[in-house]
Amino acid sequence: MAQYNLGVMYDNGRGVPQDYTEALKWYRKAAEQAFAGAQSNLGVMYGKGQGVPQDYVAAHMWFSLSAAKGQKEGVKNRDRAATRMTPAQIAEAEKLAREWLEKHEKR
Repeated sequence: MAQYNLGVMYDNGRGVPQDYTEALKWYRKAAEQAFAGAQSNLGVMYGKGQGVPQDYVAAHMWFSLSAAKGQKEGVKNRDRAATRMTPAQIAEAEKLAREWLEKHEKR
């Protein structure tokens, strides 16, 4: 939760200078611990190209992971990202999400 909150602070410039690269770092740390809010926020950053090159495949993957945890925003954003993607890109994102779950959720 603390890592996620640091990500929010840097993402929005609350109490610190706004820094998308730093926000991404903290969101990723929280996301790697399966924190759904951080996973969803990483998806937003990849979808908008904030701190990283815009990448709908990565965005869809992170949204899918947060959606699997029951986060409604993750579902909505995943479906929105899919409208900008080819079927092959969606399949790649789904594969990446499965691989991520296999690697991180079975610790």
